[in-house]
Amino acid sequence: MSQKTTKRKESGAGGAAGAADGPAPQAAPAGPPPARLTAAAVVAGLEGLAIAAWGVTMFFGGSSDVLPGVLVLALAALPLLAAYGLRRARRWSRGPALIVQLVALPIAWNLVRGDGAGVVAAGAVLGVLALAGLVLLVHPATTDALGISRTAA
Repeated sequence: MSQKTTKRKESGAGGAAGAADGPAPQAAPAGPPPARLTAAAVVAGLEGLAIAAWGVTMFFGGSSDVLPGVLVLALAALPLLAAYGLRRARRWSRGPALIVQLVALPIAWNLVRGDGAGVVAAGAVLGVLALAGLVLLVHPATTDALGISRTAA
């Protein structure tokens, strides 16, 4: 009887644990991420740092109401986390990065149409960053590096 139980343990009998686990996770690509993925991470990181700087100025701006500054600082976490994930070629990071770029475009448009040279310049820089980020995030080299499959329509 001990030989039967030994054979069962060796053959994996006693449950389909291996089959229930699903396919094995894909191994991370070796080497550094492609330049486009790194550039997308830099764009998201710059946007996150700019939002964080805005939140700090709101928080310490002398107003008795600090809640808006705290909310803007919390909002800065989204592009910063996306930049962190993109730099490490994590698949989940592309969605938040795309959302940030899509939200930045109408903000940039409103800033460009605003008054004052500083506001217009900030809007132009934001618009260029958002467009560059979108292009970088949908580029085939980026999707391949993140393990996102492209399907034909």
